[in-house]
Amino acid sequence: MTVLFTLHSCNKYLDREPLSNVTPQEYLNTEADLAAYTVGRYAFPSHSGWGLGTFANDNGTDNQVTSSYSTRWVPGEWRVPSSGGEWDVAQIRQLNYFLEQVLPKWKSGKLTGNSANITHYVGEAYFLRAYEYFNKVQALGDFPIVKNTLKDNMEELTATSIRQPRNMVVRFILSDLDSAITLLNDVAPDGKNRISKKAALLFKSRVGLFEGSWLKYHKGTAFVPGGTGWPGAKSHPNFSINIDNEINYFLEQSMTAAAQVADAVELVGNTKDDGYNSSSNPYFKMFGDENLNGYSEVLLWRSYSMPLGITHAVNHYMNRNGGNSGYSRGLVENFTMKNGLPIYVSNSGYAGDDSISLVKKNRDNRLQLFMKAPGELSYTNQISSTGAVQTEPRPDIIGLAETRYVTGYAVKKGMSYLFAQAEGQTGTTGSIIFRAVEAYLNYIEASYLAKGMIDAKANSYWTKIRERAGVNTDFMATVNATDMQKEAQGDFAAYSAGQLLSDKLLYNIRRERRLELVAEGFRFNDLRRWRALDQLASNPYIIEGMRLWGPMQDWYKDKGVSTLIVPGTAGKTANVSSPQESQYLRPYRINLSANNLVLKGYSWTSAHYLSPIAISHLSITSTDGSPAGSIIYQNPNWPLVANQGANQ
Repeated sequence: MTVLFTLHSCNKYLDREPLSNVTPQEYLNTEADLAAYTVGRYAFPSHSGWGLGTFANDNGTDNQVTSSYSTRWVPGEWRVPSSGGEWDVAQIRQLNYFLEQVLPKWKSGKLTGNSANITHYVGEAYFLRAYEYFNKVQALGDFPIVKNTLKDNMEELTATSIRQPRNMVVRFILSDLDSAITLLNDVAPDGKNRISKKAALLFKSRVGLFEGSWLKYHKGTAFVPGGTGWPGAKSHPNFSINIDNEINYFLEQSMTAAAQVADAVELVGNTKDDGYNSSSNPYFKMFGDENLNGYSEVLLWRSYSMPLGITHAVNHYMNRNGGNSGYSRGLVENFTMKNGLPIYVSNSGYAGDDSISLVKKNRDNRLQLFMKAPGELSYTNQISSTGAVQTEPRPDIIGLAETRYVTGYAVKKGMSYLFAQAEGQTGTTGSIIFRAVEAYLNYIEASYLAKGMIDAKANSYWTKIRERAGVNTDFMATVNATDMQKEAQGDFAAYSAGQLLSDKLLYNIRRERRLELVAEGFRFNDLRRWRALDQLASNPYIIEGMRLWGPMQDWYKDKGVSTLIVPGTAGKTANVSSPQESQYLRPYRINLSANNLVLKGYSWTSAHYLSPIAISHLSITSTDGSPAGSIIYQNPNWPLVANQGANQ
């Protein structure tokens, strides 16, 4: 029997050296060794294979959906796995091994190569360990803190398997990041394709904000150490915490780190075109260019190469079809007008939603740029067989799932206008990993949560974000016009702990984050840390898209006959939702059979704020072989039986 981090079937032992063709004595002695080892452990989200790449990472939220639903929204259907899951420490073990082997050699001057670069790569290892631990905290909460590789000693292995309170894990993460920030160069040896000091500062601001806001909104619950029902109480009988001090500490850490990035990095400019042809707009091109080194805002990115066979298919989908994704009506309607007014305000100037082009008219420029509309230019270097320019067609909402425009509102963030980028899996556009605007947003939110006011820095950062977005820079004009009841109809973040926000300024900070980071994979973690999903338990939410049952329904006629099939049509399988329910397309109300588990909408149970721990990890750390006897406690409201859903 083995214990935490040590599954025989997976060979994931913290006490074993990583597999290698060379002995430890021959490796990790040179600058090149260190460079190769650390870059080989870059595990950041980036484009790969088929599909929309990272621009699909918000699928399964209130922002963006795919044709199939996530079981996270179906209480009882997200089940405890028998093995695997989030409890995987192979990456942590590899980084512990690196630091254990390299630090003594580095301190004694036994490493050969450029000393500045060697120091930098040591900093990368600290960063990468912090990054991996943060992934664990986001998914699982409390987690063991293991800093070294371990000997094959049952007592030692058992002791190190005990989960530590999440706030202590995050303090450890911040400590690793402080080490990384001290050691990393301002400019990495390979430029922006490697971690830099500013990337580490940005990430530190993310970590601090996440934990500070998590503790704030989940305070007093089983999801916070010391809260009612916290499962770690038995393992830590003497634990105590001043929760408000912890919240302030993490928020201050976020603010300090964020300001160092935001004060040093200017936002990329925006020409504020209307989206027909954005090929010369730096803000638009930043997400779909081949070389991102020239964009000040990009702190870390992944490059691709046809000769090296490192490619993706993002634009094969984004440029040619809907990529089995689509923005929700709630997201699209959250974008204000250029004058800063929400669309529901009587004098806002909203042109309505008879067409997608009208939806985008006079709106926040981010909506104009990053959502497709029929008639917009597809390529700058390709024409049709008739000599005409090729343009975006009407959204194919009834086609194959793989290429479907799921809501009719299609993602355009990341599109390239070059035809070669859309020819199969030949894409070489860069994939952004860290973008400096996040630091602006992190500071605004962290400072407001800490101080209860918009200070001078936050005012400056927010003004710059809105100016680039082509929106009235007076954010109070938006705040004063905000109707929370209306916002709640399309934004989960209008809530915390099941209650509608009364603070409209706080809500608009959340709105700004939602709109600036659209389609970049932040949404679900933001909703979880804000505890913005409780209300769904009693009030399920039905996702909607474009207003199909208006003039746009005529787009789907073939020789005057509609190709749209609603549920209940005799002898036919439905391909759209019924106008009797809503004028807006409802992608999860097309199949009305009992096997559609989100038929009544997205629902929620509190257990889903954290992932379950697989039963195998509990069994192998048990004193009696049963999950109940494990020194690893299961997360709140998850059962100790495999293949069962949450208890509540």
